[in-house]
Amino acid sequence: QVQLVESGGGLVQAGGSLRLSCAASGSIGSITAMGWYRQAPGNEREAVATITSGGGTNYADSVKGRFSISRDNAKNTVYLQINSLKPEDTASYYCYLDLRYHRYWGQGTQVTVSS
Repeated sequence: QVQLVESGGGLVQAGGSLRLSCAASGSIGSITAMGWYRQAPGNEREAVATITSGGGTNYADSVKGRFSISRDNAKNTVYLQINSLKPEDTASYYCYLDLRYHRYWGQGTQVTVSS
């Protein structure tokens, strides 16, 4: 079993920054990718950023240039640096971890941006 624990969310003013962390533990095995989704009330879950085992990254168009995903392989931890926050970034942010045949999810961390 794999556990993902997110941290770093909070309340921040527009224009501010946050750094989200997601630490994986358990029977991890070979990770193929890690990343982040977000979901605002009334909206569908949206893919935000992905980082592959090879270090390749991909971002949603809405966050390009403001969000940066990184990974510490030794700690099995993925980070999401969020800059220039906007009120529309308000959402619950969920990290995920892809093994070969299964995707695991974290419990989510809330990001609220005030205008």
